[in-house]
Amino acid sequence: MTTTYVLVPGFWLGASVWRAVADALRERDHVVHAVDLSGMGERAHLASPETDLTTHVDEVVRLLEEHDLHDVVLVGHSYGALVTTGAADRVPERVARLVYVDSDPLPDGMAQADFEGPDARAANEDLVRTHGKGWKLPPPPWAALAADVPEVDDDAVAALVEGSRPQPWRTATQPVAVTGAWQHLPRTGVLCSFGLEQLRQMAPYAPVFAHMVDGDWTYVELPTWHWPMVSRPAELAEVLDSVGR
Repeated sequence: MTTTYVLVPGFWLGASVWRAVADALRERDHVVHAVDLSGMGERAHLASPETDLTTHVDEVVRLLEEHDLHDVVLVGHSYGALVTTGAADRVPERVARLVYVDSDPLPDGMAQADFEGPDARAANEDLVRTHGKGWKLPPPPWAALAADVPEVDDDAVAALVEGSRPQPWRTATQPVAVTGAWQHLPRTGVLCSFGLEQLRQMAPYAPVFAHMVDGDWTYVELPTWHWPMVSRPAELAEVLDSVGR
C-alpha cells in the first residue's frame, strides 16, 4: 500500500532534517514531501520580519492543493505541529491522519512562544533582541543539546548546525487560529521526550496537554531526545509506515 506523507519540521530546520526518514519511507514505495517553510532550508532567503504562522500554514495548504494530494498522512514535529494542525483545519478533506512527533496541537488562541511559560518567552525575546536583529530567534547550541544523546554523533551535530537557520519570531508569537475541523481526523502522537504515563499525569494540570488524552488518539512511544528524525530515523520511519497503513 502506497501512502503519501508530508513532513513538516520544527523550529530552525528545513526539509533536510527529514532526509533519512524520507529515504526510508520511499524505500517502502511511499510518496514523501518534506517541506522547507519560508525562512528555512532552501527557502531561507524568504525570511522576513513579517513571516508568521499563517505564512507557513498557507504554504502547506498550497502544497496539498497544487499537488492535488489526498489521503495524506500529515506529520508535524515540534512547532511544525502548529503548521500541520492549521493546514488540516483548512483542508481536512485532504488529510487521512495527523501525526504529532514529540509535539501537541496547541489550543486555539495560544502561541508557541507561550508553551514553556513566561520566563522562557522572556529569555527568547532577549535573544531575538540581542542576537536576532529584533525579529529572528537564533538556533540553539546543538552540540550541547546532543551531548547526552549517544545516538547523535559529531556528523549529525554538524548537519544540524549547517542545516539550521534563525526562526522568524512572529511564527512563535502569532496565536493559533483554528476552527476545530482538524479534530475530526485520526491523530497519532509519537512520544519521545516523555511517555504516555507522563502525558496522562500532566494532562489534568496542563491544559496544553488536556486534549491529547481525549478524542481519536493513538500513541507510539519512541524514547529518545526531541529530534527523533536525527537520533532514531529508522525507527521513526517504521512508526510512520505503520500508522500510514
